[in-house]
Amino acid sequence: MEQLKYPIGRYDPPQVFTAELLAAYISTIATFPAKIKQEVINLADEQLDTPYRPGGWTVRQVVNHCADSHANAFIRHKLALTEEKPVISPYMQDAWAYLPDSQHMPVAPALSIIEGVHNRWVVLLNALHEDQWLRSFIHPEYGKEITLKESAGNYAWHCEHHLAHITELKKRMDWM
Repeated sequence: MEQLKYPIGRYDPPQVFTAELLAAYISTIATFPAKIKQEVINLADEQLDTPYRPGGWTVRQVVNHCADSHANAFIRHKLALTEEKPVISPYMQDAWAYLPDSQHMPVAPALSIIEGVHNRWVVLLNALHEDQWLRSFIHPEYGKEITLKESAGNYAWHCEHHLAHITELKKRMDWM
């Protein structure tokens, strides 16, 4: 069950964030919209409504979750760049996944959100100077300060994590 829940493993932050590593994170964030769109755009509603694992979200919910989560991440990055260690607002991602827009809408609007947010996010991340990568926000749910370097790494992993949920389901179901 762990392999189905974490097909690429759990996020393991690096000890050192190099310029090359940050560039790789930005590349992952930049390419994610096209990758997720490619994986879901031709799926039928029945396929979109298939959970990626027993007790897990459906593919539709995963796509909508990525739109919600990444929009929140982009805003958190902007807050960290414009305020001194802002306390961000967490959200109940599991509850959001069961709202009607996440469960029943076509995925096209969520894919548009992902594309737009990621386009802006990549411009923002590419413009950061070394000292700006150290800017941070406070995440009250985790009780800690998170730098933009750490957040970018976590969200690059998040992109690949949810993409793997979809691609691994498609392989298991022979939808490839």
